[in-house]
Amino acid sequence: MPVPHAPKERPPRVLVTTPYLEPGGEVDRLLRDAGLETVFARRADREATGRTLTDCVADVAGVVAGTDAFSAEVIRAAPGLKVFGRCGVGYDNIDVAAATRQGIAVTCTPGTNRISVAEHVLALMLNCARRIPRNLTAVRSGGWPQESGRELYGTTLGVVGLGSIGKTVARAALALGMRVVAHDPRLDEDFLAETGVEARTVEGVLAEADFLTLHLSLDDTTRHLIDAAALRRMKPDAYLINTARGGVVDEDALADAVEAGRLAGAALDVTECEPLPPGSRLRTLDAVLVTAHIGAATVEARARSGAMAARQVIDVLAGRAPAHLVNPEYASAASGVGAL
Repeated sequence: MPVPHAPKERPPRVLVTTPYLEPGGEVDRLLRDAGLETVFARRADREATGRTLTDCVADVAGVVAGTDAFSAEVIRAAPGLKVFGRCGVGYDNIDVAAATRQGIAVTCTPGTNRISVAEHVLALMLNCARRIPRNLTAVRSGGWPQESGRELYGTTLGVVGLGSIGKTVARAALALGMRVVAHDPRLDEDFLAETGVEARTVEGVLAEADFLTLHLSLDDTTRHLIDAAALRRMKPDAYLINTARGGVVDEDALADAVEAGRLAGAALDVTECEPLPPGSRLRTLDAVLVTAHIGAATVEARARSGAMAARQVIDVLAGRAPAHLVNPEYASAASGVGAL
């Protein structure tokens, strides 16, 4: 009598919510080649099926995450979840404390979008300095205005947050003939000595900058760092550039400053609420440029970020240490040591 075969064990499932990753793409192949099953539940997929993020996480071991909000409630609905692979350097959309309590590793992909974001900063600065969007609109409407813009050469760029992206922006600005002043709680003295970037306090950067660019993570110490008081320290002909996190800037205070002529303008790739609400004052101000969080949206950066996030998910599920772990203390909860 033949011996019945044991049922084949189902491979661990990995949920992919990053909107630019596609079934059959490199990330999908990486995960499947590692013996994992992929489930795509991007925002558009969920809207088409009526499923919520909470529904989708119930039976997954890993998540390759975009910017969807993984709250404590969503995380509690995923009892088998072992790892988040966040595509991007920021991870404030994931409740890291809740993940840690549940023994879930949280990883990110620093450096993968460094060039793309830095190039976007330069594009935003040039658009502000030469008032390109306003000129394009006027020409399309039949006009031919020839307003005077400003050269970047010889102006001062202020950088708050001199990490990988901030350093890349600083080098590019120096190549354009700009002077660069910067603040970071952990300044790289070797970088300063090599490049000639000048260290300042936050207040010093605000006071000296003709263009101020922000490269900070969002936490309790940086939320609304650029508030009404900070904006008053800036030159009235200065521009604010934010490609970091929307919550770093008090948007009402920014709108007030621009409307009152206390700031020349701003260019934002990130906002506190995304998408930017239709009624936001930022949409009505000619001197404020807003792009739809596209700083890292290049083919090259997205490929690097997706692949790194997938490899870190694979590593954790295979019992290996991931390259960029946000919460090393997760291991204690995962093993039951000190778990609540």
